Amino acid sequence: MYRLFAALPVDPDIIPGLKALQTVLPGASWRPERNFHITLRFFGDLTHSQARDLDDLLGEIKSPALEIWLEGIGWFGRREPRSVWARVRQTDELSALASQCERAARRLGLPADRRNFTPHVTLAYLHGTTPEDVTAWAEPRHGYRSDAFWVNSFHLYSSHMGEGPSRYVAEADYVLGE
Repeated sequence: MYRLFAALPVDPDIIPGLKALQTVLPGASWRPERNFHITLRFFGDLTHSQARDLDDLLGEIKSPALEIWLEGIGWFGRREPRSVWARVRQTDELSALASQCERAARRLGLPADRRNFTPHVTLAYLHGTTPEDVTAWAEPRHGYRSDAFWVNSFHLYSSHMGEGPSRYVAEADYVLGE
C-alpha cells in the first residue's frame, strides 16, 4: 500500500518567512521545512495497481503554470484546534487544478473529498492547544504575506510515517504549462 497525495512544491525563497511564523504556540509540533507543500488532493492508501492508474490519470491533467502567493494564516478545528497553516491565495487556476486532481480520484473509484479545497501550507500539528492559544498566536501573524512565486509542476508524493515527522517522497512529477 502507498499513502499518496498530489501537491505543489513551495519555493525555497519563501521558506524563511514560513519558518519565522513557527514560534510560541503551546502544543505545536512544528513541521520541518522539507515537509512544506500545498496539497491539491489527498488520496490515502492505494495499492500498487491503483497508484499506477493514478499516475496515468494525473499525467493527463492540463493546467497552466501557476503564480502562487501566501497571505494570512489560519487553523483547522475551531473547538479543538488540530493544525495551523499559512493561507495560499486561491485563484481560479489553482482551484481548477485541484478539481482535476479530484476528478482523477473519482475516476480511480475513490470517494469524493468531503472537505472544501482550502489551499494552505501546514506549519504545525497541534496537541492540546486551546482556541485561545491559537487566537493569541494568530493575531500578530494575521498580516503575513509572501512574495509571489511560479509553480511549473506538481508532484505525486508518498507519505512515510515513522519516528518523528512523516517523510514525503516525490514519486512522480507532472509539468504545468504545456
